Amino acid sequence: MRAFAHFFKPAQNTAFFCSFLQNMHKTPLSTLILVGMAVFFCYTLSMEIRDAKVTDVPFIHALISSYAQLDRMLFRSHADIYENLQQFKVAIDNNTPIACCALQVVWKDLAEIKSIAVDKSFAGKGIGRELVEAHLAQASDLGLIKVFTLTLEPTFFEKIGFEIIHKDKLPMKVWSDCARCSKQDHCDETAMIYSVHS
Repeated sequence: MRAFAHFFKPAQNTAFFCSFLQNMHKTPLSTLILVGMAVFFCYTLSMEIRDAKVTDVPFIHALISSYAQLDRMLFRSHADIYENLQQFKVAIDNNTPIACCALQVVWKDLAEIKSIAVDKSFAGKGIGRELVEAHLAQASDLGLIKVFTLTLEPTFFEKIGFEIIHKDKLPMKVWSDCARCSKQDHCDETAMIYSVHS
């Protein structure tokens, strides 16, 4: 464990890490696993999930727009985000927002996970999952029974416990956003649903 303490002293990180990489082939697998766990643990400690604030709106808008330009999600205007700000949570790393996600209540027993986006620099670190799980806990607190999503990444949601359903199973009220989607006549999103356990 002394090595891990040394690893996380910023002034000495580079030299230690280079030395560690050069000798990795000599390092027992158990030590490599412990190092990986330590890195993940220290990163997790620096990140938090919280409700969005008005000061987060420019970031949320820019992040969603960057994905919308790639046709990966719907654009949302500044006005739309301000009006629905209470739906959003953000992930914060070193006091800087790095991801967002929203939970919209659709009906008495149903809500939607939407507008989930992670800064590409932080992709693959489990941040999206933490945001979704935070919203699922919120859905449970609200007394909701089901949470659905329309996604281009079904494998991601399957790992959290969502199941694929036919789109016809969702109420018509769900499709209000489709009117402003360029792909409304040839939708390529997968409908998925999660059963909330209160």
